[in-house]
Amino acid sequence: MNRKPIYIFEFPSNLGLKKKDEDFEPGVKTLPHWLRKYHFHKLVNPYRVFTLRPPAYAMALDKESGVRNADKIIAYAKSQADLLARHMEPHQFAIILGGDCSILIGNAIALRLKGDYGLFFMDGHTDYVSPENSSSKAAAAMELAIVTGYGHEKLTNIHHLKPYICEKNVWCIGNRELDPKIVNEILESDINYFDLNRLRKAGPGSCTLQFLKMIDQNQLDGFFIHLDVDILNDDIMPAVDSRQKNGLSYTELNQLLYPLLSSDKGIGIEITILDPTLDPGGIHTTKFISNFVRVMEKAMVRK
Repeated sequence: MNRKPIYIFEFPSNLGLKKKDEDFEPGVKTLPHWLRKYHFHKLVNPYRVFTLRPPAYAMALDKESGVRNADKIIAYAKSQADLLARHMEPHQFAIILGGDCSILIGNAIALRLKGDYGLFFMDGHTDYVSPENSSSKAAAAMELAIVTGYGHEKLTNIHHLKPYICEKNVWCIGNRELDPKIVNEILESDINYFDLNRLRKAGPGSCTLQFLKMIDQNQLDGFFIHLDVDILNDDIMPAVDSRQKNGLSYTELNQLLYPLLSSDKGIGIEITILDPTLDPGGIHTTKFISNFVRVMEKAMVRK
């Protein structure tokens, strides 16, 4: 039995989130350590682990871009991209641990440096919004827009690589924040959009099949997976910064993950937004780890 060698990259940034309580900064920065505590690393058994410390947390609003902490996020994204460009390869599989969703920016830059990649974006929100329509002005609410070139040039065109991922090569899955002002922005894009209702009507298997077919038809170098744990039903994953009712069951998530992780075209996955401070007993974390490792092993181990 063998599988692709797995590399873990720890990007514990919370720069993309706005404080909800003035006394506490968002706790997602401790996610890699938290997952290690509950044996994620041991179970995954990576070939190597890399850790990149982020700049100190702040909430400064950048007047030029309209995005909080823009300059710090850009600096961190460049460091991420440099590290990944040196150590992420198609014959390996990268598991990238956040942190918040803004880490997608640096990850997407690295992908663009390596070639032309698709993105399977699983999230309870679209994260495709302009600063003008964002109440938080936080990058973790805009990262899909940024990596596909929608937004201010200082974030969307780092190293003159805009867009890092083409809209037509993105599947955005599982949104259940259905404010028309937010949804209309992504509907006007070329992103393939499946909100939670449409995903369930189409069926998770059909959705991933369409995506994998697109990867081949467009002759892409491969694809990357974004997994924000708030795509899960709030009853089974409440340890997130922006809770909503409903969401996927683990069975539905696995129906999406299994074919993606089984594909040789997958180069990696990022896991974001699970906040250890909101799961002090580790109950939800333990269930998430158990499910993820089980489906990963089933999908990636080959005879």
